[in-house]
Amino acid sequence: MDHTRLGTSGLKVSRIALGCMSFGDTSRMDWALDEKAAEPVFRQALDLGITFWDTANIYGFGSSEEIVGKAITEYSSRDEIVLATKLFSKMHDGPGGSGLSRKAIFEQIDASLTRLGTDYVDLYQIHRFDLETPVEETMEALHDLVKAGKVRYLGASSMFAWQFATMQHAADLGGWTRFVSMQDQYSLIMREEEREMFGLLADQGVGSLPWSPLAAGRVARPWGEQASSRSKSNPDTDPKGRPLYLDSDRSIVDAVQQIAEKRGMPMATVALAWVLRNPVVTAPIVGATKEHHLTDAVEALELDLTDAEVTALEEHYAPHEPTYF
Repeated sequence: MDHTRLGTSGLKVSRIALGCMSFGDTSRMDWALDEKAAEPVFRQALDLGITFWDTANIYGFGSSEEIVGKAITEYSSRDEIVLATKLFSKMHDGPGGSGLSRKAIFEQIDASLTRLGTDYVDLYQIHRFDLETPVEETMEALHDLVKAGKVRYLGASSMFAWQFATMQHAADLGGWTRFVSMQDQYSLIMREEEREMFGLLADQGVGSLPWSPLAAGRVARPWGEQASSRSKSNPDTDPKGRPLYLDSDRSIVDAVQQIAEKRGMPMATVALAWVLRNPVVTAPIVGATKEHHLTDAVEALELDLTDAEVTALEEHYAPHEPTYF
C-alpha cells in the first residue's frame, strides 16, 4: 500500500481510505454490516495496508463509530490507524445536537470519543457548512479541540469553494488551526470540484478525500445494473428533487466498461484509477461490503491510464448540480 502526506501537512495516510458508512445498526439501515459481518472487511483492510479509516457521528446514529472503535481494539491498535470522524448532522433535538456551534462541537467530540473508545481522533471533519453559526465561532472551537489534545488535524467536507476559503481565512486571522483536508464528492460523473475547489485546495496545500468516487457504484457496473440492496434503495434525485444522474452519464459508464473489458479488470478499478490520477487527490474513500471492493480499489493504484483512455472517460461529461445541502 502506498502512503502519502495529507495535503502539505505532516500526516501520512494510506492512498485508499476505508469508508465506514456501511457499518452500523441494521435496524436503521438494512443494507449495513453489523459488527460481526464487518469483521472480515476490517481484517482485509489491514492485510492490504489500508489504515486510514473514515466514519461520522451520523452514520448509523453513532453505531458506525462504535463498530469502528471495537475493530481498532480487536484487530489492530490505535497507533496503527489514522482515524477520522465528522460532525454536523442532527444527533438529537437539543441545542448541541447538530450544527457547528461551540456547544455542538464540544458535545459531539466527546460523544464520538466515547463511542470510538479513544481519547483522540486524528482527523476531525465538519460534515457540512453551517449557515447559522459564525465561522469564527466554529474555527475557534475546533482549534480549542486541537489544543486540548482531543483532535490532531482538522478537515472539512462538501461546501462551496468560497465557504471553505472564508473558514480558512477566519482561521488565519484568529491564529487558529486550519483545515488540512476537504472531503468532496468527486467521480467520473460528478466533477464539479474541478471548477473552483480543486484549484483552491492546490493553492492552499489541502488534500482532497473524495467521497463516492464510484458514484455509489454507478461507474462500477454496466449501466442500469443494480448490484446491492443499498443501490436499490437509493433515490435517483437529491433532497431537492434534482436528478443525480443524467443521460450523458450512460456514455461515461459505457466508456468505463469498454476500457475495463479491454484491460481485463473490474470497472471499479478503472474508475478509481481516474480519480487517483488527479494530483490534488490524497485518498479516495472506498466503502466496502464485499471482498472484492477493497482489492479492486488497491489494484487501481497500479493502473496508469493512457491519454486516449482518459479522453474517452472524460469527453461525455455534462455539468451536475452539487449536492452540498
